Amino acid sequence: MTSRPLTLMAVHAHPDDEATGTGGVLARYAAEGIRTVLVTCTDGGCGDGPGGVKPGDPGHDPAAVALMRRQELEASRDVLKISDLETLDYGDSGMMGWPSNDAPGSFWQTPVAEGAARLAELMRHYRPDVVVTYDENGFYGHPDHIQAHRITMAALEMTALAPKVYWTTMPRSGMRRFGEIMREFHPDMPEPDPAEAAAMAEIGLPDDEITTWVDTTAFSGQKFDALAAHASQGENIFFLRMGRERFGELMGTETFVRVRDTTGAAVPENDLFAGLR
Repeated sequence: MTSRPLTLMAVHAHPDDEATGTGGVLARYAAEGIRTVLVTCTDGGCGDGPGGVKPGDPGHDPAAVALMRRQELEASRDVLKISDLETLDYGDSGMMGWPSNDAPGSFWQTPVAEGAARLAELMRHYRPDVVVTYDENGFYGHPDHIQAHRITMAALEMTALAPKVYWTTMPRSGMRRFGEIMREFHPDMPEPDPAEAAAMAEIGLPDDEITTWVDTTAFSGQKFDALAAHASQGENIFFLRMGRERFGELMGTETFVRVRDTTGAAVPENDLFAGLR
C-alpha cells in the first residue's frame, strides 16, 4: 500500500458526456475519497447555441458555443465533486457524416498517436487505478466517442501502467425500458423504420455480458443536477424531462464492461475498484 490516493480517470468526448454515462460513479467515488479525474477531449463547439440554434444554421458561432459549454462543464464538475478536470480542446467533429468531421483541428481528423501521446502524459501524471471510456463503436457510433476510445486504448499501450479498464455500456433490458419511457413521454412518436430499429437493438449488451453493475442510486440527484448544468444542450438531454424521481429510478445503476484487470476480482462485480481496496 502507498499513500497515493486511489484514482479514477474517465475519458469523455464532449462536455455533458461525463454526466450521462459516468455521473453516478464520479459522484460516488468522490464521496468515498477517491480522486476523480475527468478528461474531456473536445470543445463541444458543434452543440446547440443560445436559443437552440443548430450547427450550420445562421447565428451558430462554434467558438461562442465552446466557451459556453466550458462554463457548463465547470459547473457540472462542481456538482459531481470531480477532483481534476483536463481538457484537450480538440474541435468537436459533430455527428457522423457532418462536414465538421473533415474540419482541420477536429478530433476526428487528429492522428490517434498525437491524441494518445497527450493522454498518456496525463495518465503518467495521475497514475489512475481505473480508467473508463467508450467501446470501439463509441457506444452509438459518434466519431468523437470512437476517437476517445482509440486514443485511450493507445495511451494505455504507451504507458507502463496497468489499471483496471472499463468501457461504458447499457444493458439491453435497460435500453428497452428507455424506449418504453420515450414513448410514454412522446405518445405521438412514430415507430422507427426497420433499419433504425435494428440499429437501436444493437446498442448496449445482453445483460449477462455486462461485467460491472455499480449502484449509484444515492447519487442520482447529483447526476441529474450535473446534466442540468449543461443547460444549453437541454433540448438534447431527454433524461431531464423525466423529473428527478423517474430519473433516479431509471439512472440509479451505471454499467460497464471490464476489458483489462490485474487484480483477479471476480465478475460480475459491483465496484470499479474491486480488488484494489
